[in-house]
Amino acid sequence: MLLRLATEDDVDAVRAIARRAYHGYIERLGREPAPMGADYERLISAGQVTVCEVDGDVVGVLVLISDPSGLHIENVAVEPNRQGEGFGRALLDHAETEALRRGITRIHLYTNEAMTENLAIYEHLGYQRFAHRTADGLSRVYFEKPLDPEDS
Repeated sequence: MLLRLATEDDVDAVRAIARRAYHGYIERLGREPAPMGADYERLISAGQVTVCEVDGDVVGVLVLISDPSGLHIENVAVEPNRQGEGFGRALLDHAETEALRRGITRIHLYTNEAMTENLAIYEHLGYQRFAHRTADGLSRVYFEKPLDPEDS
């Protein structure tokens, strides 16, 4: 497994993984989740996308965006037929390592309330709920995780 910054050559693979990974949520949400239509060309160009590659194939995607309150995980997605193999966990661990490398001690994300699987995963990984808001007509649960530089 190799984690690396995405390049312009990865745009199609990144977009395809996001579309497949989030497709199952369309019915629950009544529309496509935002990561399905994200501007991956722009995000990759800005150096905000990390991919997880196995045997030359991109199997996972992580989008990280710095903001005033820490490092925001905008998206983490794994090829559906590769879920459960630890790639999502590796990407989230990478996000924490990257935050600490940048001197950031707080990482945060949100997920839709209807994505119940995600709620359980983030809590299991030590993320704590800190807010519940409606934005863009969607009910979102916000999580954060304080990071200790001594753990790096």
